[in-house]
Amino acid sequence: MQLGIKPLPEALAIAKDLDLDLVEVAPMANPPVCRIMDFGKFKFDEAQRAKESRRKAVHVGIKEMKYRPKIGPGDFETKTRQVAKFLNEGHKVKITIMFRGREVYHPEHGKRILDRIAEQMEGLAKVEAEPKLDNRNMIMVLAPDKRARQAAQSRASNQQRAERANAKGAADSSADGAAAGPAGTAGGATAEAPESNGSAPGAEGVSEVAASAEEG
Repeated sequence: MQLGIKPLPEALAIAKDLDLDLVEVAPMANPPVCRIMDFGKFKFDEAQRAKESRRKAVHVGIKEMKYRPKIGPGDFETKTRQVAKFLNEGHKVKITIMFRGREVYHPEHGKRILDRIAEQMEGLAKVEAEPKLDNRNMIMVLAPDKRARQAAQSRASNQQRAERANAKGAADSSADGAAAGPAGTAGGATAEAPESNGSAPGAEGVSEVAASAEEG
């Protein structure tokens, strides 16, 4: 809401009555333009917007990882984990197979390594540039695949929920079995009670027979 042109003392008084600040926003205007606001909150909101803007700004670059056709299993796993790290950070990754000497006459060895890397990155990245020979190198470019990553995360989340549901069902079944066990035991005790009571008359009969024999 515009208050119109006000003398400075009156504008300051209005801001003071509202427990706010009088902030000059267009000093070069004639007359200068001021705004009544909570200046502390304004600065805080500005800082938060700038922070959010920096967070959303993704500096995407191209990283490179070099392999040899005869790379060992340990080195392969180490380098491939680093490739996955770059992709997770949003970078594209250039995979380079370096041939030396007569190795260049067997490009299929390099292609096999690139195919293996692409297979391990499935669900995380897509092949943006198919493998091709460049002088004594074979090059492939991987790019982050957000849709595939989201789908993989969704599948993992569904699998975790299913596992938790199965675990809960197994626990409930175990609890029901444990509750049924004591009840069955109690039933057995009740069934045995008549046998115990029945044996007492038998004992009394034996005593009576013995007494009769003595009298006779």
